[in-house]
Amino acid sequence: MGDMSSWLPIVAMFAVVYFFMIAPQMKRAKNEKKFAAELKRGDKVITKSGLHGKIVELNDKDRSCVIETMSGKLKFDRSAISMEMSKSLNEPPKK
Repeated sequence: MGDMSSWLPIVAMFAVVYFFMIAPQMKRAKNEKKFAAELKRGDKVITKSGLHGKIVELNDKDRSCVIETMSGKLKFDRSAISMEMSKSLNEPPKK
């Protein structure tokens, strides 16, 4: 019985770490992957570095996209597009 009570705090710590740190991170990664897969031509996006533009071409072979900005067209990896900032651009305006 003494062995079981000494392992209980360690097991509880792992459970807390999993539910408060690992599980939310996995959910966020899943949502970002889904967002990158659902990108389409004409979507307004913001990259993680802060570049604003519109998607003009998607390449499934190397998972890249061409973004048109005011200064020209640039090729980016889809993972470089910020999900949080880009979603706010494409939402319909609230009344």
